Amino acid sequence: MDLEKRLPQPDPAAADEPGPLRASDADRDRTADILRDALAEGRLTAEEHADRVEGVYRAKTMAELRPLVSDLPAGQEQPRAEFRPGPAPFRPSPGAVPPVADENMVAVFSGCVRKGRWRVARRTHAYAIFGSVEIDLSEAIFEQRQVVIKAISIFGSVEVRVPENVSLRGSGAGVLGTFEVDTLDSVDQDAPVVFVDGLAVLGSVEARPQRGKIVRDLHQRLRKHLGH
Repeated sequence: MDLEKRLPQPDPAAADEPGPLRASDADRDRTADILRDALAEGRLTAEEHADRVEGVYRAKTMAELRPLVSDLPAGQEQPRAEFRPGPAPFRPSPGAVPPVADENMVAVFSGCVRKGRWRVARRTHAYAIFGSVEIDLSEAIFEQRQVVIKAISIFGSVEVRVPENVSLRGSGAGVLGTFEVDTLDSVDQDAPVVFVDGLAVLGSVEARPQRGKIVRDLHQRLRKHLGH
């Protein structure tokens, strides 16, 4: 049987949308995860799973991805708005992040590194004085939607890396130094937002997405910790 005939047909409602939204690698991986779970639960046969996974990695738009999971419970849990890009706030919501740091990272004539699987604090203060601080969030565990990193660099460097499927915001200044944050908008409106602010004096503060890194179980993790 022809592959197209075995796959679910496109959602007619998608034709009313203003234009096709391009799918990211994170979107395709998330859809593949839903299909993998459906196979394990016995909702799909091995042949159906193989056909749909092939469709996932051929898909170029969200409209092509949605029908592949539209008849599965996990696919129904994803509201339509979740696939639309939406700007994250540029400042933390009032009361969402405490004014006092949950964690301090200090490097004075030394280095300080946080990477791998670790739980991200709501607020982290990083101080690099003739030293370097590296904060790698690409494999970290997010338990809240808004995270603040305050970075102070004096004759030193603070480097922040985030996964591709979170949002990244920055606000700061460089005094004979460099303060640079690559603004990033997640396609998921419920994705965590990382706010980086601070000051670089004769030093540098840089925050960028780590290409190829995503929080793969983002939706399940947020639902678990936020009580949804």
